[in-house]
Amino acid sequence: MLRDAIRSLAEAKIAPHAAAVDEEARFPQEALDALVAADLHAVHVPESYGGTGADALATVIVIEEVARVCASSSLIPAVNKLGSLPVILSGSEDLKKKYMTPLAKGDAMFSYALSEPDAGSDAAGMKTRAVRDGDFYVLNGVKRWITNAGESEYYTVMAVTDPTKRSKGISAFVVEKSDEGVSFGAPERKLGIKGSPTREVYLDNVRIPADRMIGEEGTGFATAMKTLDHTRITIAAQALGIAQGALDYAKGYVQERKQFGKPIADFQGIQFMLADMAMKIEAARQLTYAAAAKSERGDKDLTFQGAAAKCFASDVAMEVTTDAVQLLGGYGYTRDYPVERMMRDAKITQIYEGTNQVQRIVMARNLP
Repeated sequence: MLRDAIRSLAEAKIAPHAAAVDEEARFPQEALDALVAADLHAVHVPESYGGTGADALATVIVIEEVARVCASSSLIPAVNKLGSLPVILSGSEDLKKKYMTPLAKGDAMFSYALSEPDAGSDAAGMKTRAVRDGDFYVLNGVKRWITNAGESEYYTVMAVTDPTKRSKGISAFVVEKSDEGVSFGAPERKLGIKGSPTREVYLDNVRIPADRMIGEEGTGFATAMKTLDHTRITIAAQALGIAQGALDYAKGYVQERKQFGKPIADFQGIQFMLADMAMKIEAARQLTYAAAAKSERGDKDLTFQGAAAKCFASDVAMEVTTDAVQLLGGYGYTRDYPVERMMRDAKITQIYEGTNQVQRIVMARNLP
C-alpha cells in the first residue's frame, strides 16, 4: 500500500517536473510541497514528535519510489533523515522536541554538514572549530558538499572541540540557517542531481547555545559514523530507484522501437541486456531491504551490510543507466529522453556518503 501510494504521488506530482528541475537546476519545490502534503517528506521521524514513525524499510521504499522518477527530489526524504538522525540517535530529549517537531510538520528541512574542502574521505581531518564561551559555543569554519544547503533550516554540524584528540575531539551541534554568521556559497555546477542544491556553508563566529550540542562533547564523530551506518542504506535506495526508472523506460522503448521490420525487443541481444539489468536490480533490492531491516533492529553486522548495500546498489545503478542509454541508441544520448538524466544522476551515488572505495574499506574492516 505504501509503495502504491508513493508511486502514484511520484508519477502524478513529481515526474512531470523532473526534466525541468534538471534543465533549470532548480530546487524541486513541487516535489517538496507534494511530499509534505502527503506526510512523506520525513517519514522516519518518530510519532512522539508528530512524525509518521516509519521504520527503515518504509523509508527506503519512499526514497526508492521518488528516485524512480526524480533523483533530485528523492534527496528531500533522504537528507531529512541524514541531517536529523544524529539528533534522534544522540540528542537530548529537549533537542529532539525542538527540532523533530517542525521537521515532522514540514516547516523545515535538515541537512548534514560533515565534509570540508580538505576533509572528504578523511572526515576526521576537519578544521571547523567550536570553542566554548560560557553557556555558548562559537563556531568557525567551512563545510563543503552540503546537500540542500540554503534550502534547509537546520544543519547538523561536526566541529573540533579538542584539536589534540583527532576523531575523539569532534562534537556535533545543531546550527540554524538564521543564526548570525551563517552564510552559503554559490550552488555547485554538477553533472547530475541538479535540482538538489549543493553549497558550501560558511560559519563565521556563529555563536550558539551550548545546549545545541548533540550528545556529549567529543562524541560527534562517533555519532556521525553511526548515522552513516543507517543512512548509507537510503543512498542504496536512491540508486535502486534510479536504476528501476531507467529499466522501466528502456523496457517500454524497445517494445515500440522497430528496426529490421520488428521491435528491437525481439532481438536476443537486447533481451539479454534487459535480463541482466533486471537481475542486478533485484539483487540490489534484496541487499538494500535486508540492510534496512538490520538498520531497524540495530544488528551487529549493520556497518558491513549498509556499506555493501550502498556500494552494490550504486554500482548497479551506474551500469543499468549506462545500458539504458545504450538501448535507446542516439535517442538515449539526448535530453528529450530521461535516461541520460538518470545516468548522470546515478554517478553521484557511487561518490557521496562515502565513496565506493571507502565502502570497500569499511566492508573489509567489518567482515561478518
